[in-house]
Order: sequence, then C-alpha cells, then structure tokens
Amino acid sequence: MTSVASIQLAPVLDRLGESGASYDTSRLARAFTIAQSSFGDEPHWTGETVLSHTLGVLEQLSPFEPDEDTVVACLLHHVLEQQQMTLTELEEQFGSKVRSLVSGIHLLSHITLEGRRRSIEDLRIMLLSVSDDIRVLLVCFCDRAHCFKSIEKIDPARAKRLAQDVLQLFAPVAARLGIYSIKHELESFAFPVLYKHDSEHIAQQLDRIHIERPDFLQKSCTALEHFLDEQGIEAKVSSRQKYSYSIFQKMRRKSLTSIEDIYDLFALRVIVESEEDCYRVLGLLHRLGRPLPNRFKDYIAFPKPNGYQSLHTTLAGFADLPDNHFMEVQIRTTTMHREAQYGIAAHWSYKEDGATARAIENVQLHSMLINQESVEEDGGSDDSQSFADHIFVLTPRGEVIELPEGATPLDFAFQVHTDLGLSFRGAHVNGSIVSMDYQLENGDVVEIQKHSSPKPSTQWMQMLRMASSRSKLRRYLYAQERPQLISTGKEMVAAEFKKRGIAPLTTDLSILRLCDGESLNFSQREDVLMKIGQGSERAAALFPRLGLLTEQERGGHEDVPAKKAIEKKPGRMQRKDSLIGIEGGISMPMRYAKCCGPQELPKESIAGNIAREGIVMVHRDQCRMYANTNPERRVKVWWKK
Repeated sequence: MTSVASIQLAPVLDRLGESGASYDTSRLARAFTIAQSSFGDEPHWTGETVLSHTLGVLEQLSPFEPDEDTVVACLLHHVLEQQQMTLTELEEQFGSKVRSLVSGIHLLSHITLEGRRRSIEDLRIMLLSVSDDIRVLLVCFCDRAHCFKSIEKIDPARAKRLAQDVLQLFAPVAARLGIYSIKHELESFAFPVLYKHDSEHIAQQLDRIHIERPDFLQKSCTALEHFLDEQGIEAKVSSRQKYSYSIFQKMRRKSLTSIEDIYDLFALRVIVESEEDCYRVLGLLHRLGRPLPNRFKDYIAFPKPNGYQSLHTTLAGFADLPDNHFMEVQIRTTTMHREAQYGIAAHWSYKEDGATARAIENVQLHSMLINQESVEEDGGSDDSQSFADHIFVLTPRGEVIELPEGATPLDFAFQVHTDLGLSFRGAHVNGSIVSMDYQLENGDVVEIQKHSSPKPSTQWMQMLRMASSRSKLRRYLYAQERPQLISTGKEMVAAEFKKRGIAPLTTDLSILRLCDGESLNFSQREDVLMKIGQGSERAAALFPRLGLLTEQERGGHEDVPAKKAIEKKPGRMQRKDSLIGIEGGISMPMRYAKCCGPQELPKESIAGNIAREGIVMVHRDQCRMYANTNPERRVKVWWKK
C-alpha cells in the first residue's frame, strides 16, 4: 500500500489546472487534511488505501474539469462510510453544496443489482432520479472506473458483482446521458471480467484482421485527410475501432458468428469547424466511395435523445478497403465531438460560466428523466412507476429505502419494519437528532432508536405522510382496543337484554348469529358488539335487527323471534308480513322498490334482495334494477294472497 506521507495532492491539482481552472488551494488543502486524518492508512476494498483510491477517483474526474465543490466532495466522498464526519459537520465546514454532493454520492454507491427488488430499468431510472446534479453521477462513474484499475487485487466474486453493476446499471446510464467516454471505459474494464471467453474470442478475431491488413486504418485516415485538403476543407481525421463489448452486444443481438459481418466495426471520424462543412464533406465522401443504402443517419438534423449529433455514412470501395469490406465515417464539428465524449457534461468548463452551464445540464438531466418516464408510462410494464416525487434514504447498514417526498423518520421506521415503527422512540439523521416530523431528503442516513416494546400513540397519525404507515398504525391500535370495546359492548347489550327480560348472551354469542337477515360468523358477531362499545351504534337499535321484541310487544309469548308491527307511513320503512312471504319464515323489515312499484296493479311475480341496512327490497321479478343486484344477497319472496 502507498503510505499516507507519500501521497500528495499537488500533482493532481496541477493536472486539473491544465484546463485553465483555478481553485482556492487553502480550501482544498483543508479538505485533503481532513481526508488524511479521517482515512489514515485505512484499506479500501480494492486493496489500496482509501486515500489513494480517493485521489485516483479525482484524477479520473479531471477530464471533466470539475469545479471546486466537486473536488472537495470527491476528496471527502468516503467520510460518511467511514463514519468520520456527519453531513451537518460537512455543511458547517464546506457549505450546503458539498453536503448535497457527498450525500448523493454516498447514496448512489449503495444502489446495486445485488439483492435487487426492482427491475434493472427501474434501478437505472433511480440512478438518474435520486440526484438532480450531474456532478454526483460523474463522481460515481469515475469511482467505478478507478476500482477496475485494481481488479487483479479484488476478490473474484466481488469483481464479478462490480462488473455486473457497471455493465447493466452505470454504463447504460452514462450512455443515456451521452457521456460515451466514461461509458466505453467502464465497459472495456467490465466486459473481460464478466465474459472472459467472449472477450478473448473477439480480441483474437480483431488481431487476425490487423495482421491481415496492417496499418489499413492509418492509411485510410491519411488518404481521406489528403483528399479533403485538396477540396479546400480543413479537417482532422482519426480512426476508431468498435469497442469489444459493443461488438459482443451486436453479435448477440443479430446472431452473428464473425465480427467481419459488422458494418461499423471500424470507423473514421472527420472533425470540421462548421455544420455546413459537415454536409459538404458528406457529399464529397459519396463521390469518393460507394455509399451503402439505408446506412446513412443524420443525427445533426435529428439528434439522439441524449443530445448526440453527427452524420453517419457507410462506404465500400474506399481507400485501401478490400472487397466486401465497409468503413463507417462519422462527420461532426469540434463542439459535437466534445459533446459525444462528455454528453450532458460537455459544457462544464471554466472557460464558460460554470454555474450557468451546470444549471443547463441539470435542466437537461431533469428533462431527460421526464422523457424517460413518459416512455415507460406509454410503453412500459403495468408496474412501472415514476421516481420524480420519491426520495431514497439509507439505513445505517446501507440498505436503500424508497419513500415519497415529505416522508418522516416515523414513515422510514414503518417501511423498514412494522415492529420498528410501533416501537419508535427517536431518530438520528446523518448523525444528528431530529424531530419525529422532520422531512427526510435524498441520501439521508437514518438511524432509529426504539423502545423495548411497542408504545404507539394516536397522535402519530398526524405525523405520518404515507398511507401504508398510517394503515399499519391503525391496524395495531384497532387490535389493541378491540377486546376492550367488545367487552364494553357486551355489558351494554347485557344490560339492555335484562331490561327486556331476554336471556343473557352466551359465550358463542348465538343470539347474534342472524342479524339484518344475514348469517354471521363469530368474528362478525364480535364486530357488532365492538361498534356498540365504540358508541357508533346504540344497544337498543340491535333488537329490530335481530327480530326481537319486548314482552309487551310479543303479547306475553315466549322469547322467540317475533313479528313487530310497524305503523305504515308514506315513504317510511314498513312491515308487509301479512301480504308477502319470505324464504325460511324469517321476520324482516321490507320495503317496496320504487323502481318497479311491485305493489301496484296488476301484481306480478316478485323477488327480493337484502339491502345493506338489513331491509328486504321487494321488486317485480322482471325488474332491470333487480337484475343488477348481488345474487348472494337475493332472497325468495312471494305474494300470500
């Protein structure tokens, strides 16, 4: 391992300064001193020290011309993991922007395919959505890229997990942002780790092509540059070979066996000064070689969603190309070329207004996320969902928890586990004590203190933002109160029974087995008593529902379900036992349905259904409204006379 004493920040800053950037060296030195004291010789999982790794990530970041806050955040992006500083302390020393950057980097470092509960596409969108600052993503990309430089020291199983995360999560997100330089670098590192045999096979085929046709790319570059110079066009021509992982993907997608079946295996890049020159060069190229039909793409007039612009054409019979071989040519301006390399971060330059450029980038990032989510909604799966109004926070162990905006530590506790929420005592967010209704933010590290047993309060309902959290609390409170409410209801019904001379309730509550014309199981009988115990229903109102009458109303007969005469009033519920028979001989209140007027002449066959109030609604047998009723609530009725 490299000792702390031998590590110097100055060489890295010199390379950063080559772009013309200037920094407050005292502020950076202070951040570096904190990093030294926090990390010491602590080993990173790649085998080097945490401090060496941090400086390596910063060097990897240098082509993007990072600003001062990003350099500070990069130097300190492991302090939360090492638990050497809290976000509050970071903000006190370096400001809110550094705090936000470090928080976001720390969060994204925990998004992985391992043990995933979401689809890969959801995780990709999550990477885009959890940060509204492109700098967070850039540091994370560079961190992954630097890890691969120590790949030989990494445990093979961990190396494969890293490669899988890179190929399926980070590289596709970099491509979505148009940052092809880091995308290709990540893929080049990860591909041989995860697909060793395929990587070696493709490398062997490429080597064979170069042995058979040595220097053909350089000869093509020279020939084209000379030709354009003769036509009065100043251009820089370079060559590129398709990256191995891109070759692998295309061969697998198109079921190809030989890399020579790929049209864009090799390409020349022509970089000119203006857009007009791009189209002039295109016309000249089509005179120089034979263009292939359906292989021309105008990404200048119609840029890719990530902003990529260029003209693409594929030529045969060009320069020293053998028969049946093709060459793709990409034509772009200097600005387009930079954007092709750095994508959404292409304008991040000290030669421009850095703050304005980053504001533009972040608007582009937000717009890109919205566009992506609209695609998901239009053509995605039914369970795809937007992350735009969600936040992602961390448990002390690094597990990512998804919450809606405005969620509180209490919501967090219920999402982690219901028992943790019910036993909630207090919370630390990023090492600081916060109130129960504190609004969490992206990247917060939340630690919950709990009581030894559940001690929830009904007041918590006002502090919970999530319906699922409120539902969990409500179910617990209901379960706790239910036995007492049932007992209270029993006492109230027993007192009413005693007044009316009815036998007391039995343990199986058998007298409640038929209520409102429906057969109740034991739990439903308890529900009836609980509502009475809550005060939401009166005990005296239970008797008509059970068909029970007082001795005076029964005329001195034994305590059996009786027929209670109810005075007939226009528009009011009436008993019609003398006119209508009901299945099973049960005495229940009845009402004529207004939709079909079954009591009106001529009287036809009738049918009944039990309404929610326990009333039998009598319909004509052919009534359309009756046809729409629940078959399980229908009861057979007929005219007695």
